[in-house]
Amino acid sequence: MFMEFLEKITNWVLDKEEESAKNCQIPIDDIAKQLQILEDKRDELQKKCDEQLKIFNNLISRLERIKTEEALKCENKKKEN
Repeated sequence: MFMEFLEKITNWVLDKEEESAKNCQIPIDDIAKQLQILEDKRDELQKKCDEQLKIFNNLISRLERIKTEEALKCENKKKEN
């Protein structure tokens, strides 16, 4: 919910900046700085997401291995009885 609100505000601000840019009221350097900030944040977020996904994938792999080992163990016990 908060992200949707933040996105709406950001879009509104960008609409105003776009209008100003069309009328040559915003220096191109300001837009370039804003663009660089967003690209840096995006890269930072991508790095964090990749790290978190790696952790989750490792956990999933471990649980899958445990599940497989337990299933085999239980199946072997059933065969013994």
